[in-house]
Amino acid sequence: MPAIAAKTNATRPRRTADRDPVSDVRLITRELAEVAEYIAHVKREIGELRANELYRERIPTAHDELGSVVNATASATHAIMAAAEEILCSQEDTFETYKEQVESRVLAIFEACSFQDITGQRISRVVEALGQLEKRLSRFASAVNARDSEKGPVDPEDALRQARKEILLLNGPQDEDEAIAQDDIDALFG
Repeated sequence: MPAIAAKTNATRPRRTADRDPVSDVRLITRELAEVAEYIAHVKREIGELRANELYRERIPTAHDELGSVVNATASATHAIMAAAEEILCSQEDTFETYKEQVESRVLAIFEACSFQDITGQRISRVVEALGQLEKRLSRFASAVNARDSEKGPVDPEDALRQARKEILLLNGPQDEDEAIAQDDIDALFG
């Protein structure tokens, strides 16, 4: 029992008459110095994020690269479809002229397929930019011991988008390990 009483007495604040003003000032000064050091540490870590570079350079570049991928893919798809349609709708009189047309359209298809090399390079740049962002945010979160709150602020636009996605089942393309097998789909309709 004396150990508990000693512990209780040690944790109780001293009466005002028993307090030493000099030690109180030292304690407050030490605590303020710790707070100041923590604030300086957080400021250094924020500086290491190089948020302005991310905001001004990396994210806009990634956005532009993805826009270019979309445009290149659409253009290539259009060229391939047009060439295939020309082959299917061909009304050449002789085999030789038909063969020439098919060869020329197949070459156009091959040329259009070269988009994948350039889009691969562009997507690699986007992946690199996202990797940098992830690395910096991870370092910052570790440095300041950041924890996710259970319920963060709700963005109304995100909430609407999520509700629409759930209603319309707009989940987009699935990863191979998450996708339903084509045989299962065929069995469903067969």
